[in-house]
Amino acid sequence: MLKLTFLGTSAGVPTKQRNVTALAIECLNPHTSGVQQGSRQQNNQSKKSRPWVLIDCGEGTQQQLLHTKLSLHQLAAICITHVHGDHCYGLPGLLASAAMSGRREPLTLIAPKAIATLLDAITATTELYLPFALDFIAIEEVLAEQGDTNKVNISLSDQHQLDIDITLLSHRVASHAFGITQTISRRILNTDKLVADGIPASALWGKLQQGEDVTTEDNRQLHSVDYVDNEIQRTRIVVAGDNDTPNLLSEAVVDADLLVHEATYTHEVMMAIQARNPDYDPMHSSANVVGIFAQKMKLKNIILTHFSARYQNFDNPDSETPNMAYIRLDAQSVYQGNLWLAEDFAQYTVDGATDLADDRVDNRVQYIGSARSD
Repeated sequence: MLKLTFLGTSAGVPTKQRNVTALAIECLNPHTSGVQQGSRQQNNQSKKSRPWVLIDCGEGTQQQLLHTKLSLHQLAAICITHVHGDHCYGLPGLLASAAMSGRREPLTLIAPKAIATLLDAITATTELYLPFALDFIAIEEVLAEQGDTNKVNISLSDQHQLDIDITLLSHRVASHAFGITQTISRRILNTDKLVADGIPASALWGKLQQGEDVTTEDNRQLHSVDYVDNEIQRTRIVVAGDNDTPNLLSEAVVDADLLVHEATYTHEVMMAIQARNPDYDPMHSSANVVGIFAQKMKLKNIILTHFSARYQNFDNPDSETPNMAYIRLDAQSVYQGNLWLAEDFAQYTVDGATDLADDRVDNRVQYIGSARSD
C-alpha cells in the first residue's frame, strides 16, 4: 500500500493556498500490525516501519512537512524530476534540516547530474555538512544503461521492495517520470492442509511458514513448499514531472494503479498561449490533453497537480474567475475514470492487487483526508 501526501501543488510560484511541487509517498506494509486500509490505524504503525520517498522538493517543502507526521529519519529516497527551481530549490535546506535533526542513515538521491553540481556549490559556499552518506544516482547514467536497467531497487525489508524506474519526458529541460512499484511478499500457511494431514498446531507451523523444512516427533519429513503459499502484492503508480507529451508515458502506465500528472492549465488557455506565439513550446500539459491520454490508455485513476496560479482554489463552473472547476471540466470532458485534483496536504492511499486474489476492485485509490487534520 502506498500513501500519498501532496506537499505542494502549484506551478512555478507558490500561492496563498498552494506551495510549489513536492509529493511524499509512504510505503506501508498492510501486513504490519496496525495498518488497515481506509483506517486511521495506518497512523499507528511504528515510524520505523513507515519508509517514504519524496518526489521533487520545491522551496518550502521542509516547512510543509511540519504539518504532517512524516519524519526525515525515515526518508528512504528523494527523486528530482528536473532542475527547474520550483522542483528542487528546497532540497539543500531539507538536507541541512535532516542533518541538524540527527539523521545518520544513508539517503538515496535520484536526480539529474546538475543537482549534484548544485549541492557541491552550496556545500562549498555555505559550509553545508551532512553527517550521513548521500548516495547520488544520476538519471542520465541510469537511462544510458542497456536493457532493463532503468530501475533502482530499494530494499525496505526482506519481504518489502521498492523499484523506481525512470521515463524521459518532454519539457524545456530534460524532465522525467518516476514509476514507483512496491512489492510485498507474504508467506501464507495452509492450516487446513496441515490439519488434514494430522499435523496439530505447534511450533513446527511457525517454522514451516518461515520457509524451514521440519521433522515431526514421529519422524515425518515436512517440506515448507508443500504447506506455504507465497502471496505477492504489487502496487504501482507513475508520477510525472513537467511534460507536454503524455503519450511518452504509454509504456510506463501499463498496469499502473494511478497516474499523477501535471495539468498546468486548460486546453483553451494552452491554445491561446500558442496562438500568441506559434513558435512557443507549450512545455506543459493541459488537463484536457492528460484526460485524452488517460482515456486512451484506459487508466482507472488519475490525480492532476501543478496548477497555474491563475486558477483560484475554489470549484465553481459558473464563476468568471478562473478556478479549479475549469481544470476539472477540461479533464472530465474527455476522461471517464476516477479523477482527483490535488490540494496541498491531500492524502490518498493506493492499494495494489495480489497474485492470489481476483481483480475485484476497480478503484484502488482512496482520498483519506488532509494531513493537516491528523
